[in-house]
Amino acid sequence: MNVVFAVKQYISKMIEDSGPGMKVLLMDKETTGIVSMVYTQSEILQKEVYLFERIDSQNREIMKHLKAICFLRPTKENVDYMIQELRRPKYTIYFIYFSNVISKSDVKSLAEADEQEVVAEVQEFYGDYIAVNPHLFSLNILGCCQGRNWDPAQLSRTTQGLTALLLSLKKCPMIRYQLSSEAAKRLAECVKQVITKEYELFEFRRTEVPPLLLILDRCDDAITPLLNQWTYQAMVHELLGINNNRIDLSRVPGISKDLREVVLSAENDEFYANNMYLNFAEIGSNIKNLMEDFQKKKPKEQQKLESIADMKAFVENYPQFKKMSGTVSKHVTVVGELSRLVSERNLLEVSEVEQELACQNDHSSALQLVSAVVEYGGKRVRGSDLFSPKDAVAITKQFLKGLKGVENVYTQHQPFLHETLDHLIKGRLKENLYPYLGPSTLRDRTEKKIIF
Repeated sequence: MNVVFAVKQYISKMIEDSGPGMKVLLMDKETTGIVSMVYTQSEILQKEVYLFERIDSQNREIMKHLKAICFLRPTKENVDYMIQELRRPKYTIYFIYFSNVISKSDVKSLAEADEQEVVAEVQEFYGDYIAVNPHLFSLNILGCCQGRNWDPAQLSRTTQGLTALLLSLKKCPMIRYQLSSEAAKRLAECVKQVITKEYELFEFRRTEVPPLLLILDRCDDAITPLLNQWTYQAMVHELLGINNNRIDLSRVPGISKDLREVVLSAENDEFYANNMYLNFAEIGSNIKNLMEDFQKKKPKEQQKLESIADMKAFVENYPQFKKMSGTVSKHVTVVGELSRLVSERNLLEVSEVEQELACQNDHSSALQLVSAVVEYGGKRVRGSDLFSPKDAVAITKQFLKGLKGVENVYTQHQPFLHETLDHLIKGRLKENLYPYLGPSTLRDRTEKKIIF
């Protein structure tokens, strides 16, 4: 159940199956992002892929010495581009891979366009999602609903992304959904329809315990997205923005040319992999330790490193260090900018108030504009009891948690998802709130769980 590995395997197989020789990788806008998340350009270059092109690029040169590996989403637009390509081929031979199920009529259209017989292969490889971390994927969709209902195009894309994920992980799951959400139920039904229609694709070696797909609606927790986060990946995502592992730092005051855009990928950056879930204070301390280790090896370059500003100055003053450790200079820059924004926006003070509002019952010291939050995620639309547990065990737990005290005032709040997953793992997730879609066996024994 590792999505990075699953997509990586598909891309490796595409390149290997085309055999030895120089190759071009022909992609669309979305598959370009999918590939860039799991492979660096230099890694792919080592596999004899010397050119990366977009299928929609108008001015591609004719290069008959190259083999073309085409990795495309099965959209009407891409099929049309491919038909035009095959009528006037720019490369010697074509290996075509679609990232999802392609209709028989589209395959027929491609075959008819291939008059020069340059197509060696047409296959479906289900890497139709963005693999962010080994256990986290995204479809990069912003705004999937119109009011409370699905936008039809986004429902279709989400269904495709979710079924591709299941196919790439070779899972045919039981499905549960959040009863209070019509959108969750609709998506569950659409995924089930695809599994039923494409039953041959889902005929995996059945495990004794079937996996589970649980579909939730984010309006069940309108609180968590409003709170400032204090772990590294979450802060970068919230304050700077991450788009396919890329961070735009061009607006950072005094930024150098080579750091205007940086890549943060746990696959290729050991420091990021080790620190992405740590809190802000720990990250600063870990960068400082890295720099001090360097100083021990180079006694001439001793310099006090008391603050983020000291670290930035150190990186700028010692080109040798910068060259030796581009990774560290990148993280010093990112952490420096996060630090500047925390200070500029008074986020420590703001966060303290947010946590108090979310976790304490007495709100008399704070005044909130809550009507919009209530409209979005109030009791009327929630299936859950987000704030006040009703049963004695839950009340006792909350009371004991209060007695123990909280180590960090900025991380008191736990997302509602944490509780949902805890109940799911222990087999206590209520069926009247999260029913199964269709008949199910061995209900409480699922080991592999996919949450969307």
